[in-house]
Amino acid sequence: MTVTALLAGTTGREGDQQETFGMNVDAETFAEASAEAFIPTDSSQFFFTPTMVETGEATILFDTGLNPGGMTDALAAAGKEPGDITHVIITHMHGDHIGGLVTDGKPTFANAEHIAGQKEYDYWSENANDGFNANVKPLSEQFSFIEDGADVAPGVTSQAMFGHTPGMLGFMLSSGDKSMLITTDMTNHYVWSLAHPDWEVRFDMDKEAAAATRRRVLEMLASEKMPMLGYHMPFPAMGYVDTREDGFRWVPESYQLML
Repeated sequence: MTVTALLAGTTGREGDQQETFGMNVDAETFAEASAEAFIPTDSSQFFFTPTMVETGEATILFDTGLNPGGMTDALAAAGKEPGDITHVIITHMHGDHIGGLVTDGKPTFANAEHIAGQKEYDYWSENANDGFNANVKPLSEQFSFIEDGADVAPGVTSQAMFGHTPGMLGFMLSSGDKSMLITTDMTNHYVWSLAHPDWEVRFDMDKEAAAATRRRVLEMLASEKMPMLGYHMPFPAMGYVDTREDGFRWVPESYQLML
């Protein structure tokens, strides 16, 4: 397998970041953790990183970014066109993951099989917003829906990561004796939600379940020394998780994952 992180967008956010991250800790604790990591508390940088996986038989795109232009530009930088994609897998249906599905009223990835979690689709069908109505609903007949533990391609298996949204799925990639986990929005920030998995994040729809998912998945990644690719981690979004006191620490990819 070849795994390529695609930077489909990045944006700065100004203002008190504790209003988004660390909602259940006091300001002093949030400030101390930020200072230890050499980051400010009044701004942050968001990255939007779909993933392309080439298995030899399939070219799979996980999530589609904020909009069609950003997504297709990122693919072009990797030498691909929308028509090259054989499968589009939507990990969950927040706007920054489904924004590139439709271009000018037509499917951006016309040759691709579209896949999403059944639980996730059912929730948004009953609680639709503008993004769902514009990008997912028009393609609903082109989607097939899966559950936890589904094999969507050889070596590509869905993993339940509920909490951020009701039915968010991560994906285990396995080839030979190597594995990598696509963790999507399990952690939205390398310090404020990965290093401190129990801190509440405004974007998490079920905050208790999201924290439990972070604990479970991060403990597995650390114990197995398995690399992960997280949608909002600092680009190129790949790295490892290590233990740190009662939490964890992010060990970003430098060159150890380059093949």
